Amino acid sequence: MAKDKADLGQDRISLMVLEDNEYMLDILANSLKRMGFTRIQKFKNGKEAVEYLKLTAKGFGAAVEPIDIVISDLIMSPVNGLHLLQWLRDDKASPSRFMPFVMLSGAADRANVEQARDHGVNDFMAKPFSVDNIYKVLQRIIDAPRQFVTTQTYFGPCRRRSSKAGPPKGMERRKPDESHATIVYSKDKVEKPSAPSDVWLFKLPNYLKQKMGSNAQRQPFTLPDDVLGDAEQQLKREAEGFLGWAKEYLDRLSRQVTEAKQVSGEARTANFEEINLIAHELRGQGGTFGYPLITVFGKSLYEVTKPPCREDDSNLEIVKAHIDTMRAVLREQVEGDGGEVGQALFKALKMAITKYSPKPAASA
Repeated sequence: MAKDKADLGQDRISLMVLEDNEYMLDILANSLKRMGFTRIQKFKNGKEAVEYLKLTAKGFGAAVEPIDIVISDLIMSPVNGLHLLQWLRDDKASPSRFMPFVMLSGAADRANVEQARDHGVNDFMAKPFSVDNIYKVLQRIIDAPRQFVTTQTYFGPCRRRSSKAGPPKGMERRKPDESHATIVYSKDKVEKPSAPSDVWLFKLPNYLKQKMGSNAQRQPFTLPDDVLGDAEQQLKREAEGFLGWAKEYLDRLSRQVTEAKQVSGEARTANFEEINLIAHELRGQGGTFGYPLITVFGKSLYEVTKPPCREDDSNLEIVKAHIDTMRAVLREQVEGDGGEVGQALFKALKMAITKYSPKPAASA
């Protein structure tokens, strides 16, 4: 990266990146580094992250680098992204309740997005991701951070993305201007207001811009096209590793089906839960590496195994049909929509789902 073209001070920002899939963790961290974010702490779950953040709050100097931005996967164990976010925003041991937090997930369903928003997330990035997705999210956080707000029921970034935007459906209905609010200029006053109608708005300096240096404060955070293009090309080249990773996950799915067929009733619940988690991983990754059909079929498998799902032999056959379909995608290296091959795979999977789904009851 040419220093005079792309060094805007982002190398002074420290990022914490969480992803329970080690392969994807490295991919995400590498993409950030190619954009100039070289100070990255990697963790596999929220428990490890909380332990590290507690150390930064105690001030261990250079041995434990403070974190400026968190980018976290949503579904992890034993502490998921939502629990980490809640701890960061509410716990007294948090090093900074104002720390920017980006949630990353293949399960970008409306309920998950709204839940993250209501716990104080700054941004939600859906998988599969691209370099451009990551860049635009970080650009918003650095150049246009949303002011924080406190009410009796909420603390976090203002949930309105602009002054023209209306409030979230069913949420508080504030006036369009700031006449209703108490303006706060310090990070220290974050306790809950005394009255339900009280709203505090935090007017704080742009800490990230300050940390990036005087040049960053005079101009927007804009990376050159060649830097972003190179990072995107490098991401695509890493697709070769994706094929091996995906095959390994399909083998895990097959083992779960085999184990489930050997038991019955509630004994199958653990198998279906594991199948659903693996499907979540597959739905989130395929499109990142040029295999959107893996994302599509992974999402379909995720939906048919979402609890409470049927745990009978027929649903296991539907799971097996999904596995066979995704194996065909990888075996033939079907990229993009797959053309005629993709359509044939869609049709075969649909027929299998119809064959093993419960038949509608005949009307009287």
